[in-house]
Amino acid sequence: MKIGFIGLGNVGGKLAKSLLRNRFDLTVRDLDKNLTKNFIELGAKVSNSAKELAEQVDLIITCLPSTKICAEVMEAEDGIINGLSKKKIWLEMSTTDEAEVKRLGKKVLNKKAIPLDGPVSGGCHRATTGNIAIFVGGERNAFDKILKVLTAMGKKVLYTGELGSASVLKVITNYLASVHLVALGEAWTVAKKSNLDLAKAYKGIAISSGNSFVHETESQVILNGSYNINFTMDLVLKDTSLFNNLAKKLNSSLEISPKIVDIFKDGQKKYGSRAWSSMIVKRMEDLNKIDFRADGFPDELIDNEPEEKGYEI
Repeated sequence: MKIGFIGLGNVGGKLAKSLLRNRFDLTVRDLDKNLTKNFIELGAKVSNSAKELAEQVDLIITCLPSTKICAEVMEAEDGIINGLSKKKIWLEMSTTDEAEVKRLGKKVLNKKAIPLDGPVSGGCHRATTGNIAIFVGGERNAFDKILKVLTAMGKKVLYTGELGSASVLKVITNYLASVHLVALGEAWTVAKKSNLDLAKAYKGIAISSGNSFVHETESQVILNGSYNINFTMDLVLKDTSLFNNLAKKLNSSLEISPKIVDIFKDGQKKYGSRAWSSMIVKRMEDLNKIDFRADGFPDELIDNEPEEKGYEI
């Protein structure tokens, strides 16, 4: 199977490298020529346009930073849709809106190609090692056809149902992660003001009912002071807004979600769109004139689990 990958950023680049590491025939495209140059050196081919890439491969993967950019890549005159033909598969691995992936999916179907949504979850450090989780929605036969590709990029792969279902599940999980992160800012504030040993507090939370994936990962770079989670404030705001807007469409009355969006808007205003997302806890540090530092924590997360062959769960 020939694979095309568009979007070689923080997550996409790592997923694409997993495909190369597992010896797939890969063609890439990104506006950043330094990124594509690196992939040429690793053995990938490069296409001059999204349309050309779609014409050359069997599976087209997109992993882009916003729904707007994805729509442009898909619908431009030299975009993916105009390069599609019968039985080709488009896999949208961006975190996107359910309605948008369905809208573009109809255009893909009109070309007699097959749309799937396949967002990932688990952090950039797990994308690096191929141990990230992948949710996939769409036609089951197409999912089965590309399962070997999915299990090369991720460790645990979940088929979620119809097209768009994976994107809904993804924004739910990202919303929960954002809530946990904001709550950690308040938890660390109370721990610090109580004069707890923060390194021991980290261990205590990790073995308690208050533990979370976000604590195990992001608390480490918070306590280090680098905040480097390889994910930026603007992307979290995009994800939390997707969840909040979906709730509004469903006429769901929520209490915490609108507040989380406001908190990240404030964080973006204070620290900038490209600040690391874990810097949201710095709001509490600044407000209380404290810091959450402790010795022995890394400045960047590394996945120490060995790469394993992925599987469907």
